[in-house]
Amino acid sequence: MNKKLSVKTILEIIFIIIVATALYFSLSSEASPKPPGIKYRNTDYGFSVALPTSWQGYSVTIDKWTGNAAGDELGEVAFTDGPVVSIHNPKWTSVNSYQDIPIMVFTLDQWNLLQQEKFHIGAAPIGPSELGRNAKYVFGLPARYNYSFPPGYEEVEQILQSKPLTTF
Repeated sequence: MNKKLSVKTILEIIFIIIVATALYFSLSSEASPKPPGIKYRNTDYGFSVALPTSWQGYSVTIDKWTGNAAGDELGEVAFTDGPVVSIHNPKWTSVNSYQDIPIMVFTLDQWNLLQQEKFHIGAAPIGPSELGRNAKYVFGLPARYNYSFPPGYEEVEQILQSKPLTTF
């Protein structure tokens, strides 16, 4: 028999192929999930940072950045300050430096004043870059955070390229 396929039959075949393809890809993506990671969560400032599993056992220190008044190249007139949250790779110790992830925390007003060049931070000719923001804070990466190229700086650059910071 040499029957021509009806339009309805052709559409049914196409539909079955589409459903089968979608099912195949959804099952194959479940079979190979992303490698699990870990997350640092800071509820004081409302942000989290996704980290690779190799950072299991990380530590955190909180320090302070100081902004000096514009025109004060010697750093003698403090204008404002704020916290720096540093996430340390587990290989980091106070004796053996290893690149950390420093996150400067600015209020929205401080960030706006920094953008207006009312103050500067450190000797770098450029300010920190913005990693993210929420309703209260802007999170910045210091301009020269890796200037000495300590061990692990390449890994931190890869982590930062993945845009790991989220806010809440």
